[in-house]
Amino acid sequence: MTTNIQSLLGAQAESLLGFNTPKIAKERLHLPGPDFVDRVFTHSDRNNRVLANLARMYNHGRLAGTGYLSILPVDQGIEHSGGASFAKNPDYFDPEKIVELAVEGGCNAVASTFGVLGMTARKYAHKIPFMVKINHNELLTYPNSHEQILFGTVEQAYDMGAAAIGATIYFGSDDSHREIIEVAQAFALAHELGMATVLWCYIRNSAFKKDKDYHVSADLTGQANHLGVTIEADIIKQKLAENNGGFLALNTGDSSYGKLDKRMYSELASDHPIDLCRYQVANCYMGRAGLINSGGASGENDFAEAAATAVINKRAGGQGLISGRKAFQRPMADGVKILNTIQDVYLDQSIKVA
Repeated sequence: MTTNIQSLLGAQAESLLGFNTPKIAKERLHLPGPDFVDRVFTHSDRNNRVLANLARMYNHGRLAGTGYLSILPVDQGIEHSGGASFAKNPDYFDPEKIVELAVEGGCNAVASTFGVLGMTARKYAHKIPFMVKINHNELLTYPNSHEQILFGTVEQAYDMGAAAIGATIYFGSDDSHREIIEVAQAFALAHELGMATVLWCYIRNSAFKKDKDYHVSADLTGQANHLGVTIEADIIKQKLAENNGGFLALNTGDSSYGKLDKRMYSELASDHPIDLCRYQVANCYMGRAGLINSGGASGENDFAEAAATAVINKRAGGQGLISGRKAFQRPMADGVKILNTIQDVYLDQSIKVA
């Protein structure tokens, strides 16, 4: 254990590092490791070009050869608006600065828009794996809509030399049926062309906010993950679970929603954050598809929050973090430092899967 990580965890250190009683045993999982692509994906229907691009991502950057992933995502210029995203550091209006941060930060890949990666492709596509995000919302429709629409084609990403495509589905939203069909078709074509697929696997519906925000409940996000791997996402990007019982809360009084078994809350997960994340991993085909958790918004305690999220994800059996705002909404040297802090958790041999 490095003193730095333990000190960053502070009062959480004992709980996060000492937890060893998960409801779902690690022996049931397909855990990250240097042989992950060979051990898991060579048995799948993915073709050799997909395997090569998966291996390219898993074998790049500071985490190369570990089975873990550290990815820089910068699509917030579309999703959250350019001004709101880059006001803290206007350098990142320049696409090259985004890619430079991923390279200097030792990331496995950089995820961004057609515009950002297209503008830098000839200089960088052979230097770091590109992950092209193919759909977004757009915040100029009034009133604002979170509907995800395609901003380009899978073929464009292929011609750019991308190793993977990424897409968002808002499960539970009014537009989810179209998004599921559209992204499933895009993922099938991406695999045919030899690219890996990564799903921003979110849920969204105002009904999910009740006594607490169940957008981050283990049961609802876990089911979203299960839907995501069903359309053959190779990697699932998911918010870290903060609570549980979304299905229970939505099945009170005259309300009826989904299906549940109360053993989900007694035998498959406890209220410990590592157990909540373990349930997310279980819904990714017991880890056959890697779970990478989101880094979240930037705030006053970014280094501590990033370290804690990485520890939870790693000890739950996840495959890494995809952290953007905590890295690019600060000077580049500090952004590199926070990315390296995240990576240090996965490189630390004393931090083991629970």
